[in-house]
Amino acid sequence: MKYGIIKKITFLCLVAVCFSCKNNDAITVSSPDASKKMIFLQGENQNDLTFSVFYRDKEVIQTSVLELLSDDLNFSGKVSVEKIENSSENTTWTSRFNELSTIPDHYNQTKIYLKQGEAKLNIIARAYNEGVAFAYEVPEQNNIKDIGLSENIHFNFPEDYPVWSTPKREKGVLTAQGEYRKIPITALQEGAERPLLIEINDSIKIALAEAQLVDYARLSFSRGNTSKYSIVSSLDGKMGEQKQDTITGAVISERKIEGAKVHKKLPFQSPWRVVMMGNSYADLLEKNYIIQNLNPPSTIDDSWVEPGKVLRETTLTTQGGFAAIDFVASHNMQYVHFDAGWYGNEMDNESDATTVTLDPKRSKGPFDIEAICKYAKEKGVKVMLYINRRALEGKVDEVFPVLKKWGVSGVKYGFVRVGDENATTWMHEAVKKAAKYKLVIDIHDEYRPTGFSRTYPNLLTQEGIRGDEETVPNEHTLITMFTRMLAGAADNTVCYYNKRVDKMGSHASQMAKTVCIFSPLQFLYWYDKAPAAPIKDDGLWGDTKTIGNEPELEFFNNVPTTWDETKVLHAEIGELGVIARRSGTDWFIGGINGIKGREVALNFAFLDANQEYIAKLYTDDESINTRTKVNIEDIKISNKSKLNLNVKSNNGFVMQITKLN
Repeated sequence: MKYGIIKKITFLCLVAVCFSCKNNDAITVSSPDASKKMIFLQGENQNDLTFSVFYRDKEVIQTSVLELLSDDLNFSGKVSVEKIENSSENTTWTSRFNELSTIPDHYNQTKIYLKQGEAKLNIIARAYNEGVAFAYEVPEQNNIKDIGLSENIHFNFPEDYPVWSTPKREKGVLTAQGEYRKIPITALQEGAERPLLIEINDSIKIALAEAQLVDYARLSFSRGNTSKYSIVSSLDGKMGEQKQDTITGAVISERKIEGAKVHKKLPFQSPWRVVMMGNSYADLLEKNYIIQNLNPPSTIDDSWVEPGKVLRETTLTTQGGFAAIDFVASHNMQYVHFDAGWYGNEMDNESDATTVTLDPKRSKGPFDIEAICKYAKEKGVKVMLYINRRALEGKVDEVFPVLKKWGVSGVKYGFVRVGDENATTWMHEAVKKAAKYKLVIDIHDEYRPTGFSRTYPNLLTQEGIRGDEETVPNEHTLITMFTRMLAGAADNTVCYYNKRVDKMGSHASQMAKTVCIFSPLQFLYWYDKAPAAPIKDDGLWGDTKTIGNEPELEFFNNVPTTWDETKVLHAEIGELGVIARRSGTDWFIGGINGIKGREVALNFAFLDANQEYIAKLYTDDESINTRTKVNIEDIKISNKSKLNLNVKSNNGFVMQITKLN
């Protein structure tokens, strides 16, 4: 196996079995707890690579077909199985960059060596307690060195289940940053993003997803035609000359529809095709680590990688940089991020990120990046820079050494290309090269994670979310929490003082996003400036406000960005979300409410027994005489305590829970 090598095998059993081409037996792989299983090659159809998926004996995906198409290798004809290898894994791994610090990795695996017609093909299938996954492997054969390939997976369902879908993929439309709609399978349109959440019934939720997408074309979903209720996944075709909307970043150029979508040297393994399964929205989110488990362990010494909280600096002046550093250092934050315009017009392909050449529309300067980095180091603060992909593609070997010389610690890639094989490969190679220069990475715009952060933890976060830049209401965030967040970390760019907060929800619900929307790099005060920074009111950044000294800012000072333990306390998609996360001995709870006011019941049974705690509770309260109207109160609790909170429409709450000595 070339990719996804299993580092530790705790049990291995090789079974070599020859099957008759006329009468293949069904092949089953079941999860360790026997609740999930995949069955391959069941039934009388011997000319297709078929599979079905079960959850607690319910067939959630009916007999479905993996279809591979190539002009170089003929994947047609009868399917015959030559050998099967069974293995199991039961280990854990640790991380400083996730929603859990100790992550279980427990599965049963079946590798099926087969032929379809004259073409050799291997299927690798895994069943976890959290779901199932499979990948295909094309081995060396017939003196063929490389092939072009397209892939379609025809998922068939017994009913017209509701799905949560992103918008139709077409020119000028953002999908990974798009709004979700709940629609039936039969209304699904082209290019729905992964993960695709499907509601089987009240006690079974599944999500079709992708893992270990590193050097392949992206997978997306559309309505299929192989049964009455069918979904087909396909790969993105190659894009011609990339054209993007200069404001949103939406692609407005054409993709190639016909022909091979990937070109690969033999042998190779595909990314994993994943079916996440749980008994609720909460269950799916708590166990989303299945995506990272399907990626290899870290290949780098990641001791230098530091997660943390970030202040965006937009004046692009030395004075503004020093002011931002002072603020960050005094508020337990870790990074200052300088946004677009420091190296010229980011939309100009000739812009040069090895120089400081200010875009006059963004700043008049002066902007001494080396002096800023030196001052930041003295204060224990790190510096990040935004760079549009136009100044990076084909140039990272020139840019990264310069950034390192200046003292820069991280880069946010912007307006990235996504989808086709070339774009995917470039993006992940750039992350690998960044690791060599000890640069942390935040990928913005349409990129969505498939678990690569496990292998290269310097990729701390990414966008691929319709976040606060889009003035999203709480209702949308409450959909995002249980759809997009199944894929992993998302940079939501929290706003606090900006006037859009009143349209989105409330200040307490903004605070809650730091807990509810996981991101190891958590951008705070996205449109707000440090008190000593110059005034910037040029219309490019919206309603810029000066960060104040409201008492509740202590929560932003205290809240971590990575966690030891995560529990979803309430998960009503689009309506209510409450998540509790532990860091060390402290717990932090974030609650976001939708359009309907309600009483939220909190049960603290997850706390340690025989231990008293102080819970500092932050809620919206119009009677409080501050800009932000947030009330603070201390409550003594234990694991036997229960608390009912009356939360108004579009409001929220946060809580920090600390042990009493």
